[in-house]
Amino acid sequence: MPGAQSVAGTDSGKRYIWGAPGRRAWPPAHRGDGRAATSGVSAGLRPPARLRSAAVPPPSRSLPDPYGRDVLAAPRRRRTVPEVPATGDVVVEDAATGFCGLVVVCTSSAVTLEDRAGRRRVFPLEPARFLLDGEPVTLVRPAPAAPAVRRSASGSRHVAGLRARTARAARVWVEGVHDAALVERVWGHDLRVEGIVVEPIDGLDNLAAAVAGFAPGPGRRLGVLADHLVPGSKETRIADAVTARFGGEHLLVAGHPFVDVWQAVTPAAVGIRAWPDVPRGTDWKTGVCAALGMPDTRTMWGRVNGAVRDYRDLATPLVTAMETLIDFVTG
Repeated sequence: MPGAQSVAGTDSGKRYIWGAPGRRAWPPAHRGDGRAATSGVSAGLRPPARLRSAAVPPPSRSLPDPYGRDVLAAPRRRRTVPEVPATGDVVVEDAATGFCGLVVVCTSSAVTLEDRAGRRRVFPLEPARFLLDGEPVTLVRPAPAAPAVRRSASGSRHVAGLRARTARAARVWVEGVHDAALVERVWGHDLRVEGIVVEPIDGLDNLAAAVAGFAPGPGRRLGVLADHLVPGSKETRIADAVTARFGGEHLLVAGHPFVDVWQAVTPAAVGIRAWPDVPRGTDWKTGVCAALGMPDTRTMWGRVNGAVRDYRDLATPLVTAMETLIDFVTG
């Protein structure tokens, strides 16, 4: 090799030549055919033992771990303590003192517990402070309850801040002023929301002429609330005749089976066991007053009207009929 100095030496009786710095050249070996081999290793020559031990590290004799991986070396999960709202049905134990009681008061920073003997103690709301069924928990102040939905007397959602709405052309007719008063008492809010006007008429005897004058049509529907709408009654015959004449697309007659709207108020609301039976041919209101010992119909009407607070004080047939009419005229 150009520029390299060669130094001869021996090792284990074999001759070798030092070549370039950091490299060692082996004497050329001869194959059986007299040609020189390209490598001393391929010719069956091995480097000296002291050189082999320095160049090749000894094989590892370490044995596998018979117990597998070290489970203690794995990261441990942090235990999560559940949060429990401190409501009035929760019984917990204070872990520090052993005091056990029912939650009676809870503020933003403390909770008051009452035990079975009526003794009360106040504890701070600290993480994992209490035990519930033997397990640590963190009591938290309950979330404020959602405001209750305000309902109208008819049971529908009350519309707060209701502003007057221009009345629709549609109408609901009832047979008299008492009917109109009860409808207003229960459905007044709903009718104002929808812009529906309720008008009393003097019975059903002149219903056909009144409907002709109103001329129901598109955007101008008419609903009629009738008393004593039972098979074979005069009111039923009138309702059928008017419906047949004007059709049912823009006109609807619905009602209840009671002789008078008073009877549609539940007896329990009025404070009587039942509405009395009135002999046929006797004015119904007059007969009721006589049977109940009331001096006159005006006094009895005040009692009936004042007994109605909401739809639950009315019989189901009247409620159903009125709801049907409101849906019809607003549809």
